[in-house]
Amino acid sequence: MNGRYLYCIVKGSERVELGNIGIENSDVYAIPYNGLSAIVHDCHAEPYRSENKEIVKDWVVAHQKVVDAAWKRFGTVLPIGFDTIIRGRDGANSEENMRDWLKEDYENLNAKLKNIKGKAEYCVQIFWDSEVMAQKFAEESVEIKKLSEEIKSKPRGLAYMYRQKLEGILKKEMVNKADQYFKEFYDKIKPCVDDLRVEKTKKTEAENKQMFINLSCLITEDGSRELGDELEKIDTMDGFSVRYTGPWPPYSFV
Repeated sequence: MNGRYLYCIVKGSERVELGNIGIENSDVYAIPYNGLSAIVHDCHAEPYRSENKEIVKDWVVAHQKVVDAAWKRFGTVLPIGFDTIIRGRDGANSEENMRDWLKEDYENLNAKLKNIKGKAEYCVQIFWDSEVMAQKFAEESVEIKKLSEEIKSKPRGLAYMYRQKLEGILKKEMVNKADQYFKEFYDKIKPCVDDLRVEKTKKTEAENKQMFINLSCLITEDGSRELGDELEKIDTMDGFSVRYTGPWPPYSFV
């Protein structure tokens, strides 16, 4: 095999064996270079590919378990994305090329490890109940309340047109309020973290539950408690709920 599957980079100067914890029970070990180590297993110099989604899922889970094991053992870890393989070329084998890469990118890798030392990634997702919020905004809006009263006195055909107009106004109000709440919550969260990334929101299974904030946050253990306290306040607000998960290796920040 002339490939090295790369899981992560850590601080270390010895060729440590981590056991057969890798993808498909591969033996995982460290390739050291000048205080840095690449956590790898030997493989063929080609990507992992399968049409079977369960097999791919198992590979990804195994990858994550190795990163977690390295994180626990070495304290700080620079995680690498799934299916990153270093291959041999130009007369050098894959291990030699791995060391060449560590040498070439040495300063950058060290800087990244220094930046994330003692920190972890946490995921913050904030949802609102669209039905509860729509009712709340309808009660607060003078324009919507006025239009709602007018509908009661209109004939059926005209009332339908008024209801369409009402729905359009409410939809616009929901968008405006979502922007306002995003800014308000973002400003509360930002002082609690060392760094953060705004991620794409995701659909939820519950019909009325909508995610409108999805953040990846880089924080220390002390910071995670401070952030947790701030998120608890948001979670108690009427119509809102929070999902707060972690700690994870800092994939979003490396």
